[in-house]
Amino acid sequence: MILDFLHRAREPGIRNAVTAETVGLAGVDVTTVATETAALKLAVVNRCLEVISDSIGKMPAYCIDSRTRARVEIPVLELLNSRPNEGMTPFVRRKLLELNRLVKGNAYDWIIRDPISMAPAELIPIPAQLVIPWRDTTGRIWYDVSHPYTGEVMRLRAEDVCHYKGYTRDGLKGLGVLDRAAAIIGAGTAAQEYQNAYYTNGGQPSGVLQAEADLGGYVRGPDGQPTEVKVKDALRAEWERVHSGPSNSHRVAILDHGLKYQAITATMQEAQFVETHDLTVIDICNFFGVPAYKVNAGKQSYSSNEQNAIEYVVSTLQPIVTQMEQEMSWRLLMPRQIGAGLELRLNMMVELRGDFGSRSTWYERMRHLGAYSVNDIRALEDLPDVEGGDEREASLNFVPLSQWAELSTKRAENYRKTSPGGDSE
Repeated sequence: MILDFLHRAREPGIRNAVTAETVGLAGVDVTTVATETAALKLAVVNRCLEVISDSIGKMPAYCIDSRTRARVEIPVLELLNSRPNEGMTPFVRRKLLELNRLVKGNAYDWIIRDPISMAPAELIPIPAQLVIPWRDTTGRIWYDVSHPYTGEVMRLRAEDVCHYKGYTRDGLKGLGVLDRAAAIIGAGTAAQEYQNAYYTNGGQPSGVLQAEADLGGYVRGPDGQPTEVKVKDALRAEWERVHSGPSNSHRVAILDHGLKYQAITATMQEAQFVETHDLTVIDICNFFGVPAYKVNAGKQSYSSNEQNAIEYVVSTLQPIVTQMEQEMSWRLLMPRQIGAGLELRLNMMVELRGDFGSRSTWYERMRHLGAYSVNDIRALEDLPDVEGGDEREASLNFVPLSQWAELSTKRAENYRKTSPGGDSE
């Protein structure tokens, strides 16, 4: 149904048919859309969404045997890494899903299955605002999808939907970051509007025009008769006309009839506007779990940024990736594959590809511990295997505590035999 609409939307006369009214038929709250649009105009909110969704979008999928940890090639990887559907690359699909999860609290992947084998044949992300998840009296979960053009409802089984959730209170519906951070985002939006108004008015503070003469009464017209315009209102309007707006900023004011201008509003510096803005940026970053340096805020130093990058991967990305891996494994793998211990994973090492220092240090440690072989490292770098690269190495400097006394005695004896003046012949 949704695919049919997407094809119809290319036809003349239907392309622009989706308006606020037709979207409303599908159960979309237009007020909510307006609020989200305002929030997305904040640079820090937009950047946080881009940072996290790009991180998830660039992670390729792979399959492992959970019993042997060996990588396994299966058909569904073609969807996840080559082409999930006709209109999207794998990166676009993952990025779109993550954006829906962050903004709406829920992301939905519609699984189109082969009618014979029932294996996944296509993955189509559905806009979160069109989907309503619910449980029936038996506890079974269903997903009602509203047609974006007609509002007609299509019901999907839980088996045919990958549901990725944000913060959730009931385990069924997620809550978006924009909803949870509504107060601080509202403060940021208000600050941005104040800043725009400040520059729109020429960067001049409001103030008071004082006059020694009486300004009561009404302005007289050409015929000398009083009009409905008060003298004070006319004076205020004329002042704003001449001195408000970017094109009129810094114009020389000429005051006659004893008029005096006195500013009464504090300047941006006196109100510590910049400091308030910085605090708002940090608070929004905390809601998203994005380090401040990734939005070009806060203090910048290589050592702290490196540590923050590690914290970002461990604390922010890993929980998101873990949920996606578990949901994909349960919905996209066939029962026999799940029974065989197969699991779908996302390769988080791509997040470190731009950081050569951290990546090389990690490889070196894993190599010396014997956890990685040369070919294991080359596989993570998308390089082919080399001859002899499967052998692992380990340091002899560490021994089991149960053998420490024995090996220590032998080392001491060898030292006495080989050292100058020792027992060696």
